[in-house]
Amino acid sequence: MTKENQKETKERALPKDYTPRMKELYVRKVVPAMMKELSLKSPMAVPKITKIVINIGVSEAKENIQALDLAKEDLAQIAGQMPQVRRAKKSISNFKLRQGMPIAVRVTLRGAVMYEFLDRFISLSVPRIRDFQGVDPRFFDGRGNLNMGLQEHHIFPEVNQEKSPKARGMNITFVTTAGSNDTAKALLEHFGMPFKKAK
Repeated sequence: MTKENQKETKERALPKDYTPRMKELYVRKVVPAMMKELSLKSPMAVPKITKIVINIGVSEAKENIQALDLAKEDLAQIAGQMPQVRRAKKSISNFKLRQGMPIAVRVTLRGAVMYEFLDRFISLSVPRIRDFQGVDPRFFDGRGNLNMGLQEHHIFPEVNQEKSPKARGMNITFVTTAGSNDTAKALLEHFGMPFKKAK
């Protein structure tokens, strides 16, 4: 990552007294609505999003380390936080993969940065997905966590397509305390996540 991009990432650090729009929405509207829907007596019992994990696989990094640096730079711009480099846990000869070789970049978002990413993702990025018909509810894992696979990272306006012309696939996991798919779906719908309607 260049010094210029590092400076931009640091400048996007949020002030301590700042409250993201999505967090205000959760406190003012989502919590009362879900307390009513689920017949809950305490606001503390309302499910919430605990973290968002974004992962980009970089298979060509084993031959071109610059590809990893570029993916790391792109993910830092998207998430507003420096990502970790993930390495292969074991060697696989068929894939020419050696243990310890860098193969992906990952970032875990919590707190205000998480809410900021959620806001940008729903408001700006999702409408830019090609032929988008809604998020498939089958992407839930049975415990209330949503796993979304995206074919290209260019849907994020933060990505400079001139510097990063190759479209990269990525996986985004929304981890919640809902415990069930239906409850998690209702929670994310209150935030504005557009789900595919049943026929």
